[in-house]
Amino acid sequence: MMSSTADSEAIRALLAEVKDPETGRGLVEMGQLQSMECEGNRVRVTVGLTRFSAPVWPEVQSEIESRLRERFVGLDASVQIAVHERLAEKLGEIGLTAKAVVAVGSGKGGVGKSTIAASIAYGLARHGCRVGLMDADVYGPSIPHLVGANRRPEIAAGRIEPIEVDGLKVMSMGFLVPPGEAVVWRGPMLHGAITQFLRDTAWGDLDYLLIDLPPGTGDIALTLSQLLPLTGAVVVCTPQDVALLDATKAVAMFRKVSIPVLGMVENMSYFRCPDCGTRYDIFGSGGARRRAAELQIPFLGELPINIRIRELGDAGRVGGSFTEPEVAPFFESICLALVKQIADARRANPPLPTLAVL
Repeated sequence: MMSSTADSEAIRALLAEVKDPETGRGLVEMGQLQSMECEGNRVRVTVGLTRFSAPVWPEVQSEIESRLRERFVGLDASVQIAVHERLAEKLGEIGLTAKAVVAVGSGKGGVGKSTIAASIAYGLARHGCRVGLMDADVYGPSIPHLVGANRRPEIAAGRIEPIEVDGLKVMSMGFLVPPGEAVVWRGPMLHGAITQFLRDTAWGDLDYLLIDLPPGTGDIALTLSQLLPLTGAVVVCTPQDVALLDATKAVAMFRKVSIPVLGMVENMSYFRCPDCGTRYDIFGSGGARRRAAELQIPFLGELPINIRIRELGDAGRVGGSFTEPEVAPFFESICLALVKQIADARRANPPLPTLAVL
C-alpha cells in the first residue's frame, strides 16, 4: 500500500519488517536502527549490520531503499550500512564461539572439495567476516598446501594457536605431521583429533568456521553432528554421473545425521578454450544443477576448469583466484549464494535467543 506520508513512526514501522540476515529477527527489534533523519520528502537512515552478513549488505541496503520508495510516494530515501558488533555465542559443550559452522564435503575424492572450501573461506574473509578454516581430512590434509602454510602451531595457555594466513585462522593435521608421513588411525583416534581441533584450538570469536571434510561418507560427519550444532553442509561434485551418484550419497549422509544441506557446487563444469573461446563440456553439462533440483536442495553455483585455479592452488595462493577476472565472479557468486541460504533459513526460522541461567 502506497502512502504520501512519511513520518518517523511510519518509517520505523516499515523498518521493523526488515529482518537481520544474521538472526532472522527484525532490525528494530534487535536494536540495529542506528539513526533516522526525516526532513520533508527526504529520509536518511543508518542501519547496523554485523560482519557475519557483510556479503549481503548491498542487498539489504537495496531492499530497505526499495521498500521505502514503494511505500511512500516521491520519497527521497537513502540508507547507509554501519558495522553492528555482536559477539558469537558458544556452540554446544565444545566451547567453540562461532556464528555459523559449515562443513564442505563430497561423496568422492578428486572433485576439488578442498579448493572450494578454502576459496569460500577466503571469499568470506575478503568481505570482512572473521573466518576459521579447519581441515578435518586427517588422512590426506591438503589445506596447508593450498593456503601456503607449513608452520607448526604453538601452544599458549594450554590451547593450540591456529596458523593465521591472509586473515584466516587455519588448523590442520598437516601442521602436526611431518611431510610424507602417513596417519594410520582407527575411528576413536580420529574422533579424538577432531574433538581436539574444535575444543582445544584458540579460534577466538568467529563469524564462520569452514570445515573441510574427508571424501566419502565416513564417520567424521557423525562426530561433528555429536559435538556441535552445524549450520549446514555444502556438497561439491563434478557433472558426470559417477560423481553425482557419490554426491547423492553425501547428501543422504548429511540428512541422516541431521545436518542441513545448504546447497551443491559443481566444479569442473566446463572448459573454455583461451585461444578460440569455444566451450567444451568435458564431464557433461549441468549434472549437479539437475541433481540438486531432484534432491530439492539449492544449487550454489558452478566453477569452470581453469588453469589459473590449478596454478594458484599448487603455489599455495588459492585465495588469489579472487583477483583473476576469469574466475573471480564464479567464486564470489558461490560465497554470496551460501550466505543468502543461511540468511534465508534464519529469516524463515529465527534461532531462539539464549537465556541466561541465574
